[in-house]
Amino acid sequence: MFDNLSDKLERAFKVLKGQGQVTEINVAETVKEIRKALLDADVSYKVAKQFTDTVKEKAIGANVLNAISPNQLMVKITHDELTSLMGGGMSEINLKGNPAVILIAGLQGSGKTTFSGKLAHYLKTKKGKSPLLVAGDVYRPAAIDQLHVLGGQIGVEVWSDKENKSPVDIAKKAVAHAKAKGYNVVIVDTAGRLAVDDNMMNEIEQVKKAIDPQEILFVVDSMTGQDAVNTAKAFNDKLNFDGVVLTKLDGDTRGGAALSIRSVVDKPIKFVGTGEKMEALDVFYPERMSDRILGMGDVVSLVERAQEQYDEVKARALQKRIAKNQFDFNDFMDQIGQIKKMGNVKDLMGMIPGVGKAMKDVDIDDNAFKGIEAIIQSMTPHERSNPQVLNGNRRKRIAEGSGTNIQEVNKLIKQFEQTSKMMKMMGDKNKMAQLMKSMPKQR
Repeated sequence: MFDNLSDKLERAFKVLKGQGQVTEINVAETVKEIRKALLDADVSYKVAKQFTDTVKEKAIGANVLNAISPNQLMVKITHDELTSLMGGGMSEINLKGNPAVILIAGLQGSGKTTFSGKLAHYLKTKKGKSPLLVAGDVYRPAAIDQLHVLGGQIGVEVWSDKENKSPVDIAKKAVAHAKAKGYNVVIVDTAGRLAVDDNMMNEIEQVKKAIDPQEILFVVDSMTGQDAVNTAKAFNDKLNFDGVVLTKLDGDTRGGAALSIRSVVDKPIKFVGTGEKMEALDVFYPERMSDRILGMGDVVSLVERAQEQYDEVKARALQKRIAKNQFDFNDFMDQIGQIKKMGNVKDLMGMIPGVGKAMKDVDIDDNAFKGIEAIIQSMTPHERSNPQVLNGNRRKRIAEGSGTNIQEVNKLIKQFEQTSKMMKMMGDKNKMAQLMKSMPKQR
């Protein structure tokens, strides 16, 4: 995500490295490179020019403090302007209403149905809401089936009627059903088309009038770049939507949509999709995105994801097991499961300052834990609970059963033993104090 843009912006800032002061000449050269980077990222020329003109004006007019270099000053100004360009601050979704009705719009293939499922999951698990999903795409039976599958995965009811070909009627009946059954949020997935056309626009406008939604979200595939911005404008002219959702931001996107869409339609980006899993939905924070674009990482989002998966009851139970030296492979698997729930491994590493750039050319499979899980799953329940019984014969059988080799099994067991020792030591305050005393003193 944004790797190419990040690299080019970094090269642009190098123009000022070693410079003792900010001058019109070196700022102009840096700004020229920044504009090139934005245009390469598929940002519209008008937006790129306005952005760089503002950066140039602020850089030339700034007083460079002794504590910072011209290079650092330019990074700071660019960061602030990127944040402003993408909206400045986080924008909440409107959930007022009984029920609150959310209308989902966008082109076919933009990811509307998947996002509808993700939004229902987000509202249910993080906002404590009781959502109802509505299958309003009467032209694609597969879309209705897909929504039912997603609803089943997340435990949310889906309202549909394959015999009814009126999206307006389906939406109205769904809202009435939600009121009768006590659902407090209704998410209406609508039909898309391969391109913007009058029939589609008129139809969704009729749905809007019939159910009077509190929130209209426009879903757009971020990999379509500048085309996404043009589509957003056409939809906004007709629907006056409330916010934008960028999907597939984990793909090979140049970032043009994220950087341009706010200034073109003057509507905030509210959510970003970062994967296929139902948990892969993030609230959009412009400042955090600026941090990531400029290679500063996003530690806040990383900590938030970790906290979401943190189970206090399980953590206390695990702490007791560690103290009694009872940490086993069942606990190990549980910890792996919590890490996997946090999202794509490479995306998580990209949130750590400095690590994202270092890992950009490293291919990290999303199934990075598959080999470890296969080995542990090839153990018997007794072996998982009692790792000390894993002798040579057992290890050989586990290697054959997991499709790995004896070296990989031995390596995992060694890593497990080292982890167990470290966790036991960290839980033992006396041993930890002795370890600290034994460490050489800093002079």
